[in-house]
Amino acid sequence: MKKNDKKNLGKTFWQSRYEQGKIGWDMGCTSPPIKAFIDSELANASRDLSILIAGAGNAHEAQYLHQQGFNNVTVVDLVRAPLDNFADNVPTFNKKHLLESDFFALDEQTHQFDLSIEQTFFCAIDPERRAEFVQKTYTLLKPRGRLIGLLWDCDFASDEPPFGGSKAEYEALFSEQFELVRLVPCANSHPKRQGRELFVEFVKK
Repeated sequence: MKKNDKKNLGKTFWQSRYEQGKIGWDMGCTSPPIKAFIDSELANASRDLSILIAGAGNAHEAQYLHQQGFNNVTVVDLVRAPLDNFADNVPTFNKKHLLESDFFALDEQTHQFDLSIEQTFFCAIDPERRAEFVQKTYTLLKPRGRLIGLLWDCDFASDEPPFGGSKAEYEALFSEQFELVRLVPCANSHPKRQGRELFVEFVKK
């Protein structure tokens, strides 16, 4: 993708996707691998854990976390439509934690997180900004904060999102600033994504 194509992935692009109902990335439920992680590895975690879900869309993962009692989840999306959908679907969620914002513009002095959950956001940004994503995530996480979630392990050969990638690419991108605790093929993906996802757990160095 050319640098001058970045504008095509801005607010207008994503707003039109929601208006036209072209949200094929939305599974309509919490991603099974992320649900399994929440159920097992966050079962005994403090419900005050500060959690970020960026580029969250309809934020099914945030809804599930809310149902499990987590009360410090921040949902970020570039456009208003999915945030309004979420607010309607989860009326007890703290609306102050629904941010219509560019992820890259988040103020790390104001926002610091124990955990960032990645679900179809990394693959939606211009691939030329991936190193910038890594750096921004690093600055938004507290010491020893974690990034967990899913990354594509395939090449879509497209000039529109989603943009794929590979284990080798992710190792090169993240290894300088994160400990790569897990970067493994996902065994419990949604049926439509079987064999094409990597589950990741990266810890801030």
